[in-house]
Amino acid sequence: MSKLAAVRPGYWIAGILLAVSVVVPLLVSTYARDEPRLWGFPFFYWYQLLWVFISAITVSISYQLVMREERKRRAESGLDAGSSRKEGNR
Repeated sequence: MSKLAAVRPGYWIAGILLAVSVVVPLLVSTYARDEPRLWGFPFFYWYQLLWVFISAITVSISYQLVMREERKRRAESGLDAGSSRKEGNR
């Protein structure tokens, strides 16, 4: 079995979400225009601002996916997920 086959789907999905969040805003041809305007702002500005919020959401989803996979991995290998934190100390 290759190491690539051992990678869990949560990691793949998180990687794809992060890649989309980085690559799409770099595709200048998708937003290099003035129209349509939103509240007087050219398309370029509001499209880029929209990607700030989309990226924040995709990073949050990716984080949740990776943390869920890590908890599963730790549970399968017999490691306590909360061993680095003592209960009661925050």
